[in-house]
Amino acid sequence: MMRWALLYARSREVPVSAAIVVVAVTLLGLPEGDLRLSAFAAAVGVAALAVGLGAHDVALDRGAAFGWPPRRAAHLLLGGLFVGGLLLTVGPDVPDHAVVWRNVAGLGGLAALGALLLGSRTAWALPVTWTGATLVVPSGDLWFEELLSWPVQPAGTTSATTTALVLGLTGLLAGTARTTRR
Repeated sequence: MMRWALLYARSREVPVSAAIVVVAVTLLGLPEGDLRLSAFAAAVGVAALAVGLGAHDVALDRGAAFGWPPRRAAHLLLGGLFVGGLLLTVGPDVPDHAVVWRNVAGLGGLAALGALLLGSRTAWALPVTWTGATLVVPSGDLWFEELLSWPVQPAGTTSATTTALVLGLTGLLAGTARTTRR
């Protein structure tokens, strides 16, 4: 079992992705209480881990004698725990821990959807683009503005929490249930 886990981690570039996550979260997560940089750090961290949601050789994945959905789900969930835990460790002055977990869940779902729709090599585009747009576009008080800028909304914003949960669950279910067999 341990040998399989090490081979899986190496084939999905987990060590390199983890190093990128540590550097990005450490650099972006330092400012005290800055919700925007914390959201962007979560997006970059999740995007780095999303590269491993697919294989270099799709035909090799299709020929596997086991199912990939549990492994993809574990990869996504453990990666999210790693990013969220690192964000809370590096930036202990985050205003609310629930915001970090909300962002990691929603952005992780976006990364899984990106892997499904765009491929694992460009899965980073959805979470980074969405969060990057919220950094430059001012968020308003209307429900659709809160919905679009959910990563930078304060804790307790119902539309932001709902959006993150829907994206997270949709990405987890759709991204892990996709079949690699023909």
